[in-house]
Amino acid sequence: MSFFADPQNLVLILVAFISGSLLVWPLVKGSASAAVATAEAVRLINREKGVLIDVAEPADYAAGHASGARNIPFGQIEGSKDLPSNKTLPLLVLCPTGARAGRAAALLRKAGYEKAVAVSGGTAAWREASLPVERSADKVEKAEKAEKTEKVRDKAAGRAADKSADKAADKVTEKVIDKAADKPAEQSPTP
Repeated sequence: MSFFADPQNLVLILVAFISGSLLVWPLVKGSASAAVATAEAVRLINREKGVLIDVAEPADYAAGHASGARNIPFGQIEGSKDLPSNKTLPLLVLCPTGARAGRAAALLRKAGYEKAVAVSGGTAAWREASLPVERSADKVEKAEKAEKTEKVRDKAAGRAADKSADKAADKVTEKVIDKAADKPAEQSPTP
């Protein structure tokens, strides 16, 4: 008992207890704070077919998101049909700053996605790592331009079709008029 009574040993015991606690804390807390750096996220995407899930609100997502990320807002993450059906795929969860991503990853792990992890630093870290980022507004603009081009083509094709239909109708009308002019007028019987 004299070992525990010595003040120097008490300090050593306290230091050992604190360091042990710090080592065990992640296990006690669970892997809810599991997060990976952007380099590890890219490795998981390339080697293990990881799926990027962006839990940002639609407006934040439209302002800029990791290329290829699926937008499932945090409030809709539970029971979303946009999640992959294969629950063994790594899910890499992003948000603008990384704050919501950890909570979303924990929800996904509870839902059975055992490899769901947050990307440390979120979309901001993704940008800082010079990884591809896209804006939904760009996609919308491209889609709108393509749609306008398609409409213009359809209109032009429609006008051409209308003109050819008009020409065909004019020819038919001319033939009917010509035939009517060639026929001798029928005489009505006189009484």
